[in-house]
Order: sequence, then C-alpha cells, then structure tokens
Amino acid sequence: AGGIFVMPAIYMLDLHADFLKVFIAASLGGVLGILFLIPFRKYFVKDMHGKYPFPEATATTQVLVSGAKGGNQAKPLLFAGVVGGLYDFIVSTFGWWNENFTSRVFGFGEYLADKAKLAVLGLGYIIGLRYAAIITFGSLAVWWVIVPLMGLIFPDTVLNQWDPTITATVGSMSPEEIFSHYARNIGIGGIAMAGIIGIVKSWGIIKSAVSLAAREMKGKGAGQSEVLRTQRDISFKIIAIGSIVTILITFAFFYAGVMDFNLLHAVVAILLVAIIAFLFTTVAANAIAIVGSNPVSGMTLMTLILASVVMVAVGLKGEAGMLSALLMGAVVCTALSMAGSFITDLKIGYWIGTTPKKQETFKFLGTIISAATVAGVMILLNKTYGFTSDKLAAPQAHAMAAVIAPLMNGQGAPWLLYAIGAVIALILDRCKISALAFALGMFIPIQLNIPLVIGGALNWYVTTRSTDAATNKARGEKGTLIASGFIAGGALMGVVSALLKFGGIDFNYDAWWQNHLSEFLSLAAYLLLISYFIIATRQKEEKK
Repeated sequence: AGGIFVMPAIYMLDLHADFLKVFIAASLGGVLGILFLIPFRKYFVKDMHGKYPFPEATATTQVLVSGAKGGNQAKPLLFAGVVGGLYDFIVSTFGWWNENFTSRVFGFGEYLADKAKLAVLGLGYIIGLRYAAIITFGSLAVWWVIVPLMGLIFPDTVLNQWDPTITATVGSMSPEEIFSHYARNIGIGGIAMAGIIGIVKSWGIIKSAVSLAAREMKGKGAGQSEVLRTQRDISFKIIAIGSIVTILITFAFFYAGVMDFNLLHAVVAILLVAIIAFLFTTVAANAIAIVGSNPVSGMTLMTLILASVVMVAVGLKGEAGMLSALLMGAVVCTALSMAGSFITDLKIGYWIGTTPKKQETFKFLGTIISAATVAGVMILLNKTYGFTSDKLAAPQAHAMAAVIAPLMNGQGAPWLLYAIGAVIALILDRCKISALAFALGMFIPIQLNIPLVIGGALNWYVTTRSTDAATNKARGEKGTLIASGFIAGGALMGVVSALLKFGGIDFNYDAWWQNHLSEFLSLAAYLLLISYFIIATRQKEEKK
C-alpha cells in the first residue's frame, strides 16, 4: 500500500490512468525493488548483524519465537498485546482521552505549538535511545526553531514562488501549515542529501554486489551446494537477467503507456527510474534497519522533482508530462517500499533460520498480488469517495500533486529549502551524527517522533538500573518482548476499530477532544502504560 500512494495524485490532477496502468506501474516497481535489494541482503542482514536495531524485524521475530515457545515466553507478549491493544482501541474507538498531548495546554505552548502524539512507544524502545534522540532532535529543530523563525521573519510575506495555491501570508498560517508548506521541504532536502551520502559511503558495497553478480554470470561464483542453506540466494545470473528484462518491460510500458511519449522520452524515463531506484534501494534498506521507518514519500517527492525537471528539459510538459512523472514516481516509490519491507522479512528469516532463496521467490508472487489488490482498492476509493473530496485526505498525494503541477507548468521548486536541508545533512555527517535519522525527524510529523525518544529513554532506564549485567540483559530482552506486544496489539486493535467505523459504529468525541482535560487524561494514561512497562520488566530479577 505504501508503494503506490502516488496514485491518488493522478486523480487529483484529473489525469487519465486506468487500472491496467496503475497495476503495471506497481508490479514493475515491486519486482525491481526485490531484484535490486537481493544483492545487498548479505551486507544488511548478515555482515552488519548486531550493528542495526531492525525494530520492526525484532518485534515480529519476538512474536514468532514466543508463539513457538509458548508458556512463560508467550504470556508477557500476549498480555502486553492486550494492554497495548486496549490502549489504542479505547482512544481510536471511544475517545476516552485525547490522541495527542500538546504544548497548547499551557499559555506559552499556543505560540510554540509543539505537538506530541502519545501512541505506542514499543518502536522507540527497540530502536534505542541514540537513534530515537537524533530523530526527535530533527523534529524539535523544525518545530521549535525553523517554524517559529519563519513566522517571525516572514510574517507578512506570501512565499508561493513554487506553489501558486498558497495565498496566505506566513504569519497568518498555523504552525502545522508552515510545517507542511515550507519546513517539511527542508527535511526532503536533508533526506535526499543523506541518501546521496549513504550511496557514496555504500559505493564499495554496491561495487562488491555488482562484481559478485558479474563473477557468477561468468560461472566463477561459489555453487549453491557450497553455500550454507541459510545463506542461499536466488542465482545472481537470474537476478541480472531478471533486472534487464524488467527494465526493458518498464521501458516498453513507458513508451506505449504514456500519451505523447516518443523514443527519447522513454529512454530518459527508464534511465532515471533504473538509476534512482537502484541507488535509493540502499537508502530505504538503511532507514528500515535503523529506525524501522522508510522515508519513501520523501524520496518519491525527490524523484518526482527530478523527473519533472528532466522531462521538461527534453520537451515533455503539461498533462502528458505530469502523467509520465507520476508513473515514473509510482515505479520508484513501489520499488523503494518493497525493498524496505523485504529487508525486514529477510532479517526475520535470518534470525529464525529460513532459506533466503525461498523468501525471495515467493516475494515476487506477493508483489503481483498486492499490486492488483491495492491498485484496485485505490481506484474503488476514488470512484466511491473521490480523492479530491474531504473524505479522503491523502496528504502525501496532495503534496506530490502540488509539487509536480507547477514544475510541469514552467514554475519552480523550493530549491532554497532543499539546499538548506542538504547543507544540514552535510554538517551532521561531518559531526558523525546520522544525517538520515535527523532528516527523517524533520520530515516526519513530530507526533510520531516524540514517542520514539520516550521509548528509547525507557530502554536506557530498564537496561541500566541494576549493577548486574546479566539482570540488565534479561530486563532488556523482557522489555523487547513487551514492546513487541504493544506494537502487535495496537496494530490489531487498530484494524478492529477501523472495521467498527466502517460498519457504522462511530462515537463522536470531537467536542471532548477540544477540551484540554482530555489531553491531561491522555498524559495520565500514557504514564500508567510506562509504569506497567517498568514493573513488568522488573519481574525477571524478582524471580531470582
């Protein structure tokens, strides 16, 4: 689903794209993502084992292992799942307390407008304090420094050079509007530069993967019988041939599937897609390995910007240009989304001892089925509700449509904001700070980042309270189990809540959430959740 969220932008711009185009773009992107990732499996999954937290893979593995062991291993996981699930279910269904606790409950907070969502903190616990803190500092830099400064420096200015739909002055905008229209673009620039830095640093890995593929193509690689079962991949010869065939099919799709596309346009389009998808695959995998969050929307926005600029340069503008850029973005977006999710699957497989070759084989079937399913659902949603209506907000798609339309109509892009983000990323990298984590914090809304640092701090507290290293380790493992339960329980009950609303069971709690007391109640509930976490992890030592 995350791989083709550019499709609503097609409908917002009133472009012609039937189910077949949507399905083909998503399928080709998914296949490319799998093919491009497999050569890097050994590096991310095996060679760097223990150096990346892999939060989502850790949580899923804990669920699988605990379920297999049963007994005492499964009990804390199940109980944590119930607790986390009830917490989310009560908030999303009945609205007993607010989903957010904001600084607006205080007088000065109305000006600062720092927004901190109190959601499940399990992901932050698994990520750890260091990366969680870097991500949160990125958010704080945007919300506490950049957004207030823009409101002070440009109070009476309309900064709409790249987006003519902006008619309000900066000073009249809410902090959230300043973030979405301006400050978030700095994060996009930071993500792009962090991606370039990651590509440069990973160049040796890329060369090694390509060299290994070349050796296997010549028959000089180790035979499958000589490789451990748990390290067997699909033959690099098949990967190379499959990549070439998929790229050729994508080229044919661009040439025949987009109106007014000539041979030059198709060649330029396939070169852009292949290069960007291949290089950004390592960025997506790296982001998932570090923070469990794939910056696919930011990288897709950069792809759309580059595609628009280049396609305009080769003479393709207007409606045909917008459709071509969006289809190119759809292929890249799906490739990066698939690569990010697949590296999680492969890491889980590494931990539980599966055969990578089997995982890789079945993943191709999965991407075709999901492309057909999700593409159909999106088209159905558009016909039923309409992505241009208020019923389907689709904020990422709105951002993509807003970015691509002015570029294809001869207007510019917020290059200055992108450049600021790029400079920040370069400085952070020189200071040995994760530029990608910081840029992700600048791009992802702060309500999703504050819980990360709380969870990271909880990890530090739980694993350092005892003078006995063995006890700290046992507590940390118990905490990972509980955090995994929080994540799984919250996700499952979120689906139940959505189904209830779909069935017409919907409680109106908007008026109550406007009351600041609902926010204080949310703070109390969250503190109870943290207290339970700490008490539950202590049980290990008490049994000794």
